[in-house]
Amino acid sequence: MHAIQTRPVPIGDVVFGGGAPFALIAGPCVIESRESTLRHAERIVGIARDAGVPLVFKSSFDKANRTSLGSFRGLAIEDGLRILEDVRTQFRVPVLTDVHDPEQARIAAQVVDCIQTPAFLCRQTDLLLAAGETGKTVNVKKGQFLAPDDVRHLIAKVRSTGNDKVIVTERGASFGYHALVVDFAGFPTMRAEGQPLVFDATHSVQRPSGAGGKSGGDRTKVPYLARAALACGVDGLFMEVHEDPDRAPSDGPNMVKLADLAGLLRQLRRLDDAARAGDEPEPR
Repeated sequence: MHAIQTRPVPIGDVVFGGGAPFALIAGPCVIESRESTLRHAERIVGIARDAGVPLVFKSSFDKANRTSLGSFRGLAIEDGLRILEDVRTQFRVPVLTDVHDPEQARIAAQVVDCIQTPAFLCRQTDLLLAAGETGKTVNVKKGQFLAPDDVRHLIAKVRSTGNDKVIVTERGASFGYHALVVDFAGFPTMRAEGQPLVFDATHSVQRPSGAGGKSGGDRTKVPYLARAALACGVDGLFMEVHEDPDRAPSDGPNMVKLADLAGLLRQLRRLDDAARAGDEPEPR
């Protein structure tokens, strides 16, 4: 089932691809405060450890791609990175954040283990080159407007810097207005490029700009898509998680409730184990 082998790519001490069990990128969408971020990190780290799932903690210091001008964007880059550094130190977990321009990439690389480029900016050459030049692992989120075979060009831009630590994250494709659809047939096409593929199970249930001046979503569909992605052989999952998503300032409708994470990870771990056992050669 997972016949296509991807190269192993590390984020800190967590390995994606290369035949390793699936790893998780998770955290609240945006950094709301130091207290909130540390509280979420402590819970998520503990839950992932108990489930036996390697974790990279994710949260954004700035959400520049918001629907409306009045939407909450986060904290200043200096404050946000200081909080992520506290998470990394206190909980001994790799951290990831997204950047929106080359200068942010260079600044964030001083703290984080992985630089993420947003889906809307996946074709911005200067941004991808700057991210690659940091030497950090680069997580390129595939744009909603991009065909699966076009990820080769995104990968090539980063690798042209001499940095082959590239991960691609699929997050659904635009399907009419305010709707996304996941093309599972595109997963082997993307993995055939040799870099690990991560599936973003929460942004894929988003309804972009579908709730007036903000995006909507349906978090009840996250478990179904996550299970399907693991069955298709992805190397990792991406899920934004919040203790009270309905009151979250960003991406609330599609974030997983923190209280539901433990049960979901146990289920996904069993599925991944079963799928990988099915890859083992038949005894002669």
